[in-house]
Amino acid sequence: MTATVEAFENVESAHFKAKDILGASRFALLPTDNPHVTSDLKQLADGRALSPVLLVRGDAASGRDAIIADGYHRVCASYHTDENTDVPVRIVDLAHRSA
Repeated sequence: MTATVEAFENVESAHFKAKDILGASRFALLPTDNPHVTSDLKQLADGRALSPVLLVRGDAASGRDAIIADGYHRVCASYHTDENTDVPVRIVDLAHRSA
């Protein structure tokens, strides 16, 4: 897992639509009254950017969903603003360490 964490530090941000992130992860959309989502919605309303979401790439062929490692609430807030919102994302492959 350490290799995956280190990979986040060395990858450039990309952008994906909020609806696509939720779909790839199969995470449910949190409601706007969730305290963390509410906080992120306020930040967006104030014109402040949200931090990039950290994603571990899924693999459709093996049935592995994408993993939102950090930023689930930010994705939901972005979705509530507009499901087509481009969300800044740092995406890495799941690193496997050999023993």
